[in-house]
Amino acid sequence: MSAIDLAIPILPCRSILDTVNFYKRLGFEGGPHGFNSDYAIMTRQGVEIHFFKHASLRPCDSFSGCYIRVAEVDHFYSACLRLGLPSAGIPRLDKLEDKAWGLREFAIVDADGNLIRVGQILAV
Repeated sequence: MSAIDLAIPILPCRSILDTVNFYKRLGFEGGPHGFNSDYAIMTRQGVEIHFFKHASLRPCDSFSGCYIRVAEVDHFYSACLRLGLPSAGIPRLDKLEDKAWGLREFAIVDADGNLIRVGQILAV
């Protein structure tokens, strides 16, 4: 297997354990790092997101986020729907839509204000 270049977002959170539990409910695996309990690594079907503890983080002031491109956005969205998040505020889940720029996507904002956009390229 050959090595590939890879970008991994590192996002802030107020509680590593709360963040791990939230992302596990979305189908991610992982948890606090064995050498540093103030850091977590979460993975889901090839997607990897890291989190670091930022105890004084104010979610309403957060500008952190990332974009995750997936093969089956409807499946990921279904996992997010099961959380029962509202459509406004923090945390929240935005609706899944086909966008004019050729992507089917949605956004989820976690309890720490991290904006996670998830999308799939639409067939041309």
